[in-house]
This record gives sequence, structure tokens and C-alpha cells, in this order.
Amino acid sequence: MDLPAIIADIVAHAASREDRGTVASYIPELAKVDPGQFGIAVATADGRLIEGGDCATGFSIQSISKVFALTLALGKIGDQLWQRVGREPSGNAFNSIVQLEQEQGIPRNPFINAGAVVVADVNLGGHQPRVAIGEMLRFVRYLAGDDGIAINETVAASETATGFRNMALANYMRAFGNIHHPVDLVLGTYFHQCAIEMSCRQLALAGRYLMLDGRHPEGGRVVSSSRAKRINALMLTCGHYDASGDFAFRVGIPGKSGVGGGILAIVPGRASIAVWSPGLNENGNSQLGTLALEELAHRTGWSVFSPPQGPS
Repeated sequence: MDLPAIIADIVAHAASREDRGTVASYIPELAKVDPGQFGIAVATADGRLIEGGDCATGFSIQSISKVFALTLALGKIGDQLWQRVGREPSGNAFNSIVQLEQEQGIPRNPFINAGAVVVADVNLGGHQPRVAIGEMLRFVRYLAGDDGIAINETVAASETATGFRNMALANYMRAFGNIHHPVDLVLGTYFHQCAIEMSCRQLALAGRYLMLDGRHPEGGRVVSSSRAKRINALMLTCGHYDASGDFAFRVGIPGKSGVGGGILAIVPGRASIAVWSPGLNENGNSQLGTLALEELAHRTGWSVFSPPQGPS
């Protein structure tokens, strides 16, 4: 398989597409991002890094941060987390409040906004937000092997100023006793984790532990093998909100999207993939990023539903 040639073709196809989706406008800072950009990076299990397009350009990872936050929370309280957050696809928009009333303040999964706010509450752990935010930043830097990863404070401030729906979700869950800390502290943690800025290169490298059965490529274990499998399973079933089933059908790879236009996708044992294009489709997922992953999966045979095809 000529993976560099495949990546080059995907970048060329992305450049030629006229329908690039619409940038997220409800976060003012994201509305300013040029929709003409596209980047992709693939970190393979044998240590290669294949890149193309705007792969070194930083972007706000937004909800992709929920994967790393979930990993940290599971490390803190283990399976107790599932008493406060479910593991089922939502079937609703990522910021829906409807299910919370029906399900007594228990979010359907950790990748919708309500579930991620509960995870942020766990990670806050009685500390000030700066402590939890610092822990998250150190963790992502460790995973990517890059101390240059930082939080975009302008984006964090923009989310704080406009995050009324998330405030409603958090207050509603606190009314059910499922948020334990003051809501403003929990949301401060959440908004700042979403404002972490990474490039496709950094993001693909940060996802390698999920490709490698929970191991860090430079040695040591980030999570257990069982936990890595379960995080990947949640990414497959819940990582694209109410379009998760369609993504599994078309791509067949665990993935987590963010409204900043990024997607982290994991092919267990083979690759950690990051794509980015800021224009979103009607479900709030990257338009070109989704198409690029579909093309990549088709040309490589990388799908969790396909039989093993030998070394790539």
C-alpha cells in the first residue's frame, strides 16, 4: 500500500471540492476561521507519520478533547463513572437537554456535551479549575510528545461568553445531584479543555495510545488494554453524535469529531489519524474531514468491520 500517495490524492480531492460546509458560528472565534483549509496526518503503528495539506496549522480541538478528558476521569474513579454517565448513543444533537429530563439528569454518553460536563466535574476533583486544566494540558502534551501544545485563551473566553446552553445543561444536572462542584468552576474547566489548540500532526500523535492497545509508543502504559478498547468502542458508537451510525456505516473506524472541524480516528493496531477542515456538515461534523476518512478507509481497507489484511 502506497500510503503517502493515498494521502496526497485525498489532499488534492479536498482542494477541488466546492462544498466545504459551514464553520461553527455560535462560537464567535470559530466563525472567523478560513473554511478553505484542510489538513491530514496519519501516525502508523510502525512509527511512520504521513502528512498532507495544512497538517501543521493549529485549530481548536473542541469536543475531541472529550476523549482525553474521559481517559483521565476513568483513571481517577474507574467504572464508578458509569453510575453518572451512560454508554449509549444519544440519537439527539450534541447539546440537547431533552434526554436529561427523561433520564433524571444522567447524560446518555460522555461525548455529548452534558456527559462531557460530568466528566469535567470528575476531573475537577475538588481543585480549582487551573489545576484540572493544567493536568489536562500536561496529559495531552505527554501523549503527543510535544510541549508546545497550548490553550487558545481567546477561544476559551469566546465560549465562556456564549455558552448559555452548556450552562443550562450543567445547572439542570446539578439539580439532579449529578454535578458536585459549583457550575462556574466545572464549566471553566470544560471550556478551557475544548479550547486546546493542536495541529493534525499533534493530534494524530496524541491518539497513538488508542491505536496501540493503551500503550504509549515510547514505553509505558497509558490505560489498560480493556479500557482502550472501550474508549474506542464509545468513539465508534457515540463519537459523531446523531451521525455516529452513518459514520460507522460509511467509514467503519472509531472517531471523535469537534466543531472546530477536526476528527480524531483510530484504526486499532494500525493507525491514529487526524483530519481537519473547519466547514461542518448538517450534523456538526467536518464536511471534508468525513469525506477524507471515508476515502481513506475505502482505499486502505481500514475498517474495524473488515478482516485483517496483513501488515500495511
